[in-house]
Amino acid sequence: MRKNIVAGNWKMNLTFQEAEDLIDEIANGLDEENLKCEVVVCPPAPYLEIASDYADVSRLRAGAQNVSEYEKGAYTGEISAMMLASIELEYCIVGHSERRRYFRETNGQIARKIDRLLDYSIHPIFCCGEVLEEREQNRQFDVVKQQIEESLFHLTSEEFSNIVIAYEPVWAIGTGKTATPAQAQEMHAFIRKLIAGKYGEEAARETSILYGGSCNASNAKELFANPDVDGGLIGGASLKKDEFLKITMSF
Repeated sequence: MRKNIVAGNWKMNLTFQEAEDLIDEIANGLDEENLKCEVVVCPPAPYLEIASDYADVSRLRAGAQNVSEYEKGAYTGEISAMMLASIELEYCIVGHSERRRYFRETNGQIARKIDRLLDYSIHPIFCCGEVLEEREQNRQFDVVKQQIEESLFHLTSEEFSNIVIAYEPVWAIGTGKTATPAQAQEMHAFIRKLIAGKYGEEAARETSILYGGSCNASNAKELFANPDVDGGLIGGASLKKDEFLKITMSF
């Protein structure tokens, strides 16, 4: 079901105590009476149970940053979907551009990770997007289309209904650059059209599509005002309590 979502991707930051403090501040700082979105925090793996515990007693939701493509077994250092489900996580980021770039994740691997998450009723937040060179060559639509088709379009309609998509123009992540609201809307509308072509108009209308490129408190309201932008996957700004809370009130 389509909903507004603000998800914080903390990446590899914070100590245990810092993470616990920030989760507490965000959970207790949410304006629950006026909140018009689902708020998700995705801390590093050692802190996931803290976030999950707060999800039990507040409007905050907990998500992981990654999952193994394997069910279980001799895969040292990996974290399975079964493990994430055992601490009652609702979301997991999959296919982030940093995973694609630094760890050489392929669309096929990402598809298998999504399958594992769906086996345990965890909502994947599937990331897609183009690098600067691809944007400059006007290939952004082809790139995103291939990522979506190869990672998601093997799913049944029922399975796909559990997917959240995050468009992240890679050239705007951590650079201070942001896609204009018009650029974000253009790509989000394109993604929704792709979904309609595969699963039908209703599925397209019901899919939450987030923007994930240097979204912050100063530009969130303008970005979220677009008809096909249903929230944000927030990076650096999610580590700043006041800024993140402002973003959650941008609807």
